[in-house]
Amino acid sequence: MAISIAILDCDLLLHGRGHKTLDRFDLDSVADNILLTQFGFPREFILYLVELLRESLCRRTQRSRAISPEVQVLAALGFYTSGSFQTSMGDTIGISQASMSRCVSNVTKALVEKAPQFITFNRDPSSKDQTFQEFLKVEGFPGVLGVLDCVQVAIKAPNSEDSSYVNKKGFHSVGCQLVCDSRGLLLSAETHWPGGLKDTEVLERSALYKQLQEISEGWLLGDRRYPLRKWLMTPVDCPESPAEFRYNLAHTATHEIVDRTFRAIQTRFKCLDGTKGYLQYSPERSSSILLACCVLHNASLQSGLDAWTLERTDPLEQPESLEQRPEDRDSQAEDLRKQLILKHFS
Repeated sequence: MAISIAILDCDLLLHGRGHKTLDRFDLDSVADNILLTQFGFPREFILYLVELLRESLCRRTQRSRAISPEVQVLAALGFYTSGSFQTSMGDTIGISQASMSRCVSNVTKALVEKAPQFITFNRDPSSKDQTFQEFLKVEGFPGVLGVLDCVQVAIKAPNSEDSSYVNKKGFHSVGCQLVCDSRGLLLSAETHWPGGLKDTEVLERSALYKQLQEISEGWLLGDRRYPLRKWLMTPVDCPESPAEFRYNLAHTATHEIVDRTFRAIQTRFKCLDGTKGYLQYSPERSSSILLACCVLHNASLQSGLDAWTLERTDPLEQPESLEQRPEDRDSQAEDLRKQLILKHFS
């Protein structure tokens, strides 16, 4: 049965019904408010994105009547920002569902290829000092290189009977380990983890973990689900002194940046918002879509857009504390945290 798709009525906008020339689509023919409301971004950013991905998209669609990069980008943005293949653009029929799916696939692959360009954990000394200063302005927590969290994005159950994607809340998901700076810019995004893994397991298996072992100055901030390490400061479980309470307050206020950032990403890219449904794809493709949205988040932020303009205001979930065996405790990290509290929060 044919499915009516209302995502890109390009032919209707340009030439009236019955005229099929998607290859000659003119982005200038679409009003600014349509671009912003239906596709989530202003014209200038969409034009920048088209040029950024043009070579890759043309390479993937070398057919005589290939869909133009402009249409492919708008089709993908329409899906990312709505979570549906049936986003309305004021009328019906534009491109077929099959073409829509190819556009999303092509743009997702092109954005994933750009991930190393836009998501980088930079340890350059001058960059590090600037990062320290920017985090210090948030709530007075010194030495912060980034804030760490692992979030879950709901997906359909994989075809196999693999329970590794069932998370602790009982639904299927892919886990995404994120690190961001004080502005909400992602420094690391690893999106391919089965939802059933614990945050600590994801961290220890991640590419980021190897980088963190080489840190000689500064640390990330992680919540109670992570172990205390010299390069990862966590809250004091049972604060007693005023200094420990001040440390925890500053830690919470600073760490909240990564939660706010992901809420903003979910709000802009509704395909990732579990309250609206789940991604109807395999774990592998869902992970690619998630990474593509992370690249778009950083690209838009670097282009001057506000990271948190569309942030949801849901209450933050309180993490459960990590149950650690005595032999897993890091005494050097505990001493370092005590010195930090004594020097900066007493």
